[in-house]
Amino acid sequence: MKVDADKLQTNETDDRGRVYLGTEYANKRVTVAVVEVESETPDEKELAAAYREASESASELAEEWGGASDEAWSGLDE
Repeated sequence: MKVDADKLQTNETDDRGRVYLGTEYANKRVTVAVVEVESETPDEKELAAAYREASESASELAEEWGGASDEAWSGLDE
């Protein structure tokens, strides 16, 4: 079966995985093909990478703050 790209529709499912097609399909036979499924929640690898990046950023920020803090305290001693 050949389908024109402009005939493709993207719909989101409800919390039970159901898609509302609309009243124009009432009392008609409809054939549906699932071409792709996207998850709205990140997978474990994406979460791990995000946590790792946040941890590295926090470490860098702490190091920068430590240097600035030491410099500020040294300036007060003078």
